[in-house]
Amino acid sequence: MLREPTPRTDGYAALRAYAALGDGRTVALVADDGRVDWLPIPDLDCAPAFAALLDAESGGVVELAPTQPYRLRRRYLPGSNVLSTEYETATGTARVTDALCTGVAGRLPWCELGRRVEGLSGDVPFAWRIAPGTALASASPWVQGTVHGAVLRVNGATMVPVLSDDLTPLVAEQEIAGAFTTSPGSRHLVALVGTEREPVQVPRAEEVDDRISRTVANWQTWTDAFRYQGPWPLAVQRSALQLKLLLHAPTGSIAAAATTSVPESWAGGKNWDYRYSWLRDTAYAVDALIDFGLREETHAAISWVVRTIRSEEPRVFYTLAGEVHDHHDEPDVPGWRGIGPVAVGNHAGAQRQLGVYGDVLGVVRGYVDAGNLLDADTGRVLAALADEAADAWHRPDAGIWELHDERHFTTSKLGCWQALECAAHLADAGQIPGTPDRWRAEARRIRDWVEEHCWDEARGTYVMASGSDDLDASILLHAMSGFDTSDRMSRTVDTLRAELGTGPWLHRYTGMREEEGAFVACSFWGVAALAEVGRVDEARTWMDELVAASNDVGLWTEMVDVDTDEFLGNLPQALSHLALVQAAIAVWDATGRAPVEVPDVEAAGSTAAERTGATSGS
Repeated sequence: MLREPTPRTDGYAALRAYAALGDGRTVALVADDGRVDWLPIPDLDCAPAFAALLDAESGGVVELAPTQPYRLRRRYLPGSNVLSTEYETATGTARVTDALCTGVAGRLPWCELGRRVEGLSGDVPFAWRIAPGTALASASPWVQGTVHGAVLRVNGATMVPVLSDDLTPLVAEQEIAGAFTTSPGSRHLVALVGTEREPVQVPRAEEVDDRISRTVANWQTWTDAFRYQGPWPLAVQRSALQLKLLLHAPTGSIAAAATTSVPESWAGGKNWDYRYSWLRDTAYAVDALIDFGLREETHAAISWVVRTIRSEEPRVFYTLAGEVHDHHDEPDVPGWRGIGPVAVGNHAGAQRQLGVYGDVLGVVRGYVDAGNLLDADTGRVLAALADEAADAWHRPDAGIWELHDERHFTTSKLGCWQALECAAHLADAGQIPGTPDRWRAEARRIRDWVEEHCWDEARGTYVMASGSDDLDASILLHAMSGFDTSDRMSRTVDTLRAELGTGPWLHRYTGMREEEGAFVACSFWGVAALAEVGRVDEARTWMDELVAASNDVGLWTEMVDVDTDEFLGNLPQALSHLALVQAAIAVWDATGRAPVEVPDVEAAGSTAAERTGATSGS
């Protein structure tokens, strides 16, 4: 269905307006008005050359859109992360195809944004502009004349515009722009090739145009290997494709999100840099990849996990390269819609979070149970990790929500419980050395402690921490971990929805309704928990409502404003997409994994339900 572009507010697009492109190293965010407002070159965690998402005036943008009023419809091409947008004006129609291009053998050694424009009917005037920004107030962009024409430079990045022969660039001091008009059957290309502190290979426009088509085929080859026959197939496939965008191909890590500093609250202050790899997110991703039969990504991710934990006690997160990095700056940048601060770096990596023990050993258990084998060195590291968990569970920590005050959080204790249960299982399977009897005994002590200190019988719920009356939606994860699928967990779901819920949405924990949006992942965890306790029909109904609430191309941010349905937080958010996948698989498991007919993906996009695959298959 054709629609108007989403209006901007003070130059900033609504977060629901974005679609994401990726090439295995970086991610571009394209608003529905044709502006690329976010693109770090060449890696996701470098200073972004294009960051109008956080600085509308000076952040940098790649623009391409009709110059007349228009209506549009857009979708990802089936089975791909290549975006197709059709524009209709009073004088004609045209199509733009956007891709971060890949090559014959996979990702390119440079960043290549390809934008193909095809005339469909009549005449449509277009304008384009490539204007790098200040790399989050760290550098000044400039244009340099070369034997290959004008190139753009900022903060070590060199960017070469690649244009079809019929386009004439207008070169200014800090940007390059131009205009053209489509006609029936016409074809134009506006592309950008970039590297950082290395030479640039300058392709011909025809080569980039061919690579756009090859990129579609490469994505579709990947999705051909994707195995999932459960409910909500299009939504699950789209989430898998978004997760693939966040997988850092050089190392196998997965970024928590593609952006930094997009606010979780309209009041500001809750702005974090998520361009790091959390062990938790990577663990959940490996579980999903195993279910989907994607062996290459599974091996890369599990290898990244075991490499990073060999060097020292596991941390909450690492850089995408697997390094420890505690640097934190707040550059003088206004932030999305002026809501700051903007953060580069994240201090939470130094926190004690006991849940990482369960994350690591849980994902390794899933990997082994899928028929894979651990090496001896990894086995010894994991056995030592289990011994640490057996002692560490007595300590307070910052918890899954990375709070400043350490407490005896329920889900932190259960992370250690999960680690010890998984370690004993791995030892029984001959995969790791150690003392499984001790691990099981300590796991029983954790269970007894949680049941005594963290259960409120009067309210019918697990509480956030020992001695607390607060509630915490992260307890829902431990329906999936197997800790509790009894009436206690069923009652807990109801209490959480009553006290932390608004409509289909759940807030993270007590008090957050007044401070921030609802946490998308928590709602999907609730669906999974309902399925785990046997309330499958209710889980389906809840899931249908959630899936239909994604944006028009199936992308999720971290949070949703329950009053306006506006998206909040960094995007695309790995944990949100992972939770959607977990919920769908939990419902599928609860129904015996009966195959569901997959809707026609070629027709997807004509309605909201089709766009998101919002069908429970029941």
